[in-house]
Amino acid sequence: MLVVDAVEEYLVARGAAKPSAHTIAAYRRDLLGVAGCAARVLGCERGEVGVADLSGGVLRQAFAGFAEDRAPSSVVRAWSTWNGFFGFWVAEGVVQGNPMSAVRRPRVRPAQPKPLMGEDTPERLLEALAAGCRRARDPWPERDVAVLALALLTGLRSAEMLALRVESISGRAGERRIRVVGKGGATRSLPIEEPLEALIEEYLRTREVRLGVRVGGGDPLLVDNRGAGLRRGGLQYLVRQCYKHAGVHDRVARGTLVHALRHTFATRLAEDGASVSEIMRLLGHASITSSQSYIDVTASAQREAVRANRTYGVLRRLAGEVGG
Repeated sequence: MLVVDAVEEYLVARGAAKPSAHTIAAYRRDLLGVAGCAARVLGCERGEVGVADLSGGVLRQAFAGFAEDRAPSSVVRAWSTWNGFFGFWVAEGVVQGNPMSAVRRPRVRPAQPKPLMGEDTPERLLEALAAGCRRARDPWPERDVAVLALALLTGLRSAEMLALRVESISGRAGERRIRVVGKGGATRSLPIEEPLEALIEEYLRTREVRLGVRVGGGDPLLVDNRGAGLRRGGLQYLVRQCYKHAGVHDRVARGTLVHALRHTFATRLAEDGASVSEIMRLLGHASITSSQSYIDVTASAQREAVRANRTYGVLRRLAGEVGG
């Protein structure tokens, strides 16, 4: 069996668990990327590589090449994808053993939350968007404020926001909740308060006026200026431009954009005393370890802030003089 064919069959099988299109694309990218590196090791084209050609030695060299221009976290993800790939074909009886045991799995430091920097940054961002239109060919401030507020007050992932429908928000006024489809198709229900309800309702009202079309329950909640469902690139661009308009682009960790809003939501939960289990449910984490990191980071940040107090500097000097 050729690797390219085995990859497609494997992805079809994985589809039974209903992963997102983004997840399937990431699996395919990792599998074919390493397969291309293996082809170079074997001196042939990627489409000519057979599953039987992928010995532990070939895969070690392939992963070494794959890792040259990629972050350790990307290599770990690819390693896990290939481990699952071979596990599947071992279970199917196509291969006798999993050669990934011969490939060293890279170690990576646990990812640390990267919220917006600055205590007042979320408020400054929303106030700037509400006060005036950002520079755009066809400004839509009501939509922009609703998108940023939704992210800051629910902590949704990009894919979760883009998958929302108008009917995802339900319930009586003052008691509304938003139904979210998370990773692996897992669903959760998040409460939203009246101020956010009002922003979303105003955005939907302006949407009908701008586009001249009545909004239906099955329509995407977030749309671009033409009325089409907002896509990943469009959401990232919108958020980036909002940061620039508010003058807070220098308060965003590199490579975070939308995720910085999710991290800000979670960090503020931890700062305000939310438990690990509450954070885990609200963010849709599969592991409590991810949720615990927000509490740990908050505690260390508090410790660092206390340590930086100038009065402690005086005490340290005095303690040194007494000890001397």
